[in-house]
Amino acid sequence: MVRGYYTGASGMTAQMNRMDAVSNNLANVNTTGYKRDTAVQKAFPQLLMRRFHDNTEVQLPLGSVDRAPVVGKLGTGVETNEVYTVFEQGSFEQTENPFDLALGGDGFFVVDTPYGERLTRDGSFHLGPEGILVTRQGFPVLGENGPIHIKENNFVVDRQGRVFQNEAYAEDFDRLVSMRENEWEETGLVDELRIEQVRQPRYLRKQGANLLRTTEESGESLPIAQRPVVEQGFLETSNVNPVTEMVAMIEVNRAYEANQKVIESQDQATGRLLNEVLRLM
Repeated sequence: MVRGYYTGASGMTAQMNRMDAVSNNLANVNTTGYKRDTAVQKAFPQLLMRRFHDNTEVQLPLGSVDRAPVVGKLGTGVETNEVYTVFEQGSFEQTENPFDLALGGDGFFVVDTPYGERLTRDGSFHLGPEGILVTRQGFPVLGENGPIHIKENNFVVDRQGRVFQNEAYAEDFDRLVSMRENEWEETGLVDELRIEQVRQPRYLRKQGANLLRTTEESGESLPIAQRPVVEQGFLETSNVNPVTEMVAMIEVNRAYEANQKVIESQDQATGRLLNEVLRLM
């Protein structure tokens, strides 16, 4: 009789975990480069129920076979299997800010933090006080040769992630941006953005501040074979669909209430059983 309590409670716990993922997605719907989370549940093994007092066994040379009629299957609950990140491409938003960068395709920017190197899709950068390209939190953005040293209004990033700079265009940034790619070579190559990928991106662990760290399941980050397109003056928006997440939130609430009613029904049945037994005694 108590099994119903555990079944309903496991369902409520699984829906709570799913609600955490959905609410976090909605909270970051406007976060640059944010990737939505999805909670996956799995059912506990089902029990095969047979009719009592009808256990007609057939004796065989190597044992016996239970031929009691099968009544049905009994579910034993559900649990959260995993919460993984969906790395679908977000749309591009034009900002016309030369420090804003967006990646069109697979791959991550690499930034240096006090906890080690981390990955991110958030290309909302700015110029730090030391004259290097940094994130919103002040973490240096890494190039192939380390932190990228630039100056304001005289640099450009091409679609391959190469950073060019020329002092002659310090007062004419619009002209620098409008130059053809073959003319950028004359401005002087500063560095190339370090863009890397992992073997299993879904197992990357979110750390906060829109940063990702590698895990044993994801594998270490390595230079990407086919570099994504780098768009300067654009930002990648979140891949969260607010309408879909709101519908999921309604589904979670209804599923939670259904499991709650299961526990209430089980409690009422248990109470009725105990009252009847005590009265007969």
